Amino acid sequence: MTGSALKTPAWRIAGVAVTLAATTLAVGLTWNASRTDQPAAPASAAPAPTASVLLNGTDDAFIQLLLPMDEGVLALIDHVDTRPSATDPALRAILGDIRTAHRAEASELRRLLAAGNVPEQNIHEGHQMPGMVTDDRLAELRAAPDTEVPSRAVGLLRAHLEQTVVLCRGEQNAGGSPEARALAGRIQATRAAELSALAGRPGSTGDADH
Repeated sequence: MTGSALKTPAWRIAGVAVTLAATTLAVGLTWNASRTDQPAAPASAAPAPTASVLLNGTDDAFIQLLLPMDEGVLALIDHVDTRPSATDPALRAILGDIRTAHRAEASELRRLLAAGNVPEQNIHEGHQMPGMVTDDRLAELRAAPDTEVPSRAVGLLRAHLEQTVVLCRGEQNAGGSPEARALAGRIQATRAAELSALAGRPGSTGDADH
């Protein structure tokens, strides 16, 4: 199948991705329509691996949603690093591990897009997606007093980690690419470990809804 046959209009990707984030396993929606031409991939996209992969609509939606979610968390952690009085050494170590895992994960996700000949698109920019650290939420964190930063950051992180688990389960159930489904399984296991590391710390998923 050619690259052009694998591309789906951005509005179709957005529709599936929004449903993914809003419901537990709605990522099982099927996309069988042919894709239309889309803009070239950004220069920052990771190089394709040696073997190509075939991504269906669910795979595509999963990756295109998870990438901006991961980028938002990385921005959150970068900001917390600028507030040295707001975090204890143990939390800082946890955040460092989450940063390392998310950077590696984002690289793998981009490699899958490149291998599937699918351009990366931030189709959720400006959307208030569940579990996503949006610009508004990050601005609220920046404006918060130092004493509130740890609990707010942990709340945002928990919401992100828990929502990613939902998305990973959906991808494993409805994804078409064995490579994408396998990556979703690895990400889900990593998220479980990260949630365990945050257990018992102040901050709830409700904090992320401000």
